[in-house]
Amino acid sequence: MTMISSPVKRVAHFVLGDGRYSELADFYSQMCTKRDPRYRASIKMMRTLKDKHKGERCFIIGNGPSIKNTDLTLLKGERTFGLNRIYLLFEQIGFSTTYFVSVNRLVVEQCAREIEKLPCPKFISWDTRDLINYTDDMAFLHSRWHGPKFYTDITRGIWEGATVTYVAMQVAYYLGFAKVILIGVDHSFAAQGKPHTVVVSQGDDTDHFHSQYFGKGFRWQLPDLETSELAYRIAKHRFEVAGREIVDATVGGKLQVFPKVDYLTLFK
Repeated sequence: MTMISSPVKRVAHFVLGDGRYSELADFYSQMCTKRDPRYRASIKMMRTLKDKHKGERCFIIGNGPSIKNTDLTLLKGERTFGLNRIYLLFEQIGFSTTYFVSVNRLVVEQCAREIEKLPCPKFISWDTRDLINYTDDMAFLHSRWHGPKFYTDITRGIWEGATVTYVAMQVAYYLGFAKVILIGVDHSFAAQGKPHTVVVSQGDDTDHFHSQYFGKGFRWQLPDLETSELAYRIAKHRFEVAGREIVDATVGGKLQVFPKVDYLTLFK
């Protein structure tokens, strides 16, 4: 059922119906958003980063258990994207990722204080702005819900694709990276159930690289691998038509969308 909150939205819904109302409501939301100084600062920050890494390669580090079998020390000096609770590894490997991305509301809600302190530029969902303190090295991304799309200009928004990894791909494209290498994207979960269902962890986490990643008491959403795979195929196509590439160096990963490469050969 559509929730109507303001007089303007109620009138729009009555006059236009659900479909046109959705478009007008999105426009109304954008107008309010653009007036917020945090959003304007985010756009400015993103524009300073556009094509900063043109022609370079980067690693998007997923959070699957396979990370425990991946020598991350080889990534020191490489351009890297960390996702969600990747910072649990920083002390162990001795460095932080170059960039950080998190768009899931439950993650930001429960980890905001830790995320705020990360010593790298952070890309966070605008929808979580009420949960986290804005910092000078933080850019808010506006999630769009008009259907599957790969946004090559992240100042206009992003589609989440049911996985933060897909968001990182859009950011990497905007920053100019020519080659994206995936690691830790296992694309398999022991936890089963209806996608997006919110559950509370009852013990140690076996679906990620750290037992306390979504440890006991942590609220999280069950994965939607089907939508994620659709998103990955869109990203693959978008990179290829631009003469760029995404490859998968995940150790033992189940994802079959991208060309597979041996992780260790990337450093010879």
